[in-house]
Amino acid sequence: MVTKIQKWGNSQGLRLSKQLLEDAHISVGDNVEVSTSDGQIVISPTRRVRGKQDLQDLVSRIPKGYKSAELDWGEPVGKEIW
Repeated sequence: MVTKIQKWGNSQGLRLSKQLLEDAHISVGDNVEVSTSDGQIVISPTRRVRGKQDLQDLVSRIPKGYKSAELDWGEPVGKEIW
């Protein structure tokens, strides 16, 4: 994809196509980390901080056709109440 750096107020901006963002698993509003490496600009999604998960994102990762099942943890060992 070829695009152009443009001036927006006192800043410069870069427009990225929707498909490019989807390929990088980045959505509008997501936080990204911008860095440079060997003269190149690198944009990558930030890692989520523990406890700051988005429920919709987590649910979207459940495989299609997933069936939950009850697990048998065995007989009580201490003072568990079942």
